[in-house]
Amino acid sequence: MPQHKSAEKRVRQSERRRVRNLAKRTRMKTAIKKVFGATEKEAATKELQTTISMLDRMAVKGMIHRNKAANLKSKLTRRVAAL
Repeated sequence: MPQHKSAEKRVRQSERRRVRNLAKRTRMKTAIKKVFGATEKEAATKELQTTISMLDRMAVKGMIHRNKAANLKSKLTRRVAAL
């Protein structure tokens, strides 16, 4: 249990951030699955654009490493090109 007022505030802040980050991570994974599961090229291309944008934002904010974002974008782009 926190002993100081600032520590209590830290607990509240970290809980809010944890929930927010969890939601963003879940949204990212769902977007990636949508691209992998797409069967039509047009739909996959549209999903790819939104997913790449999302990955870039997450890399800039530090939620995922920039190399991981680059690897995922490359993998997704190759998948859509193969359709």
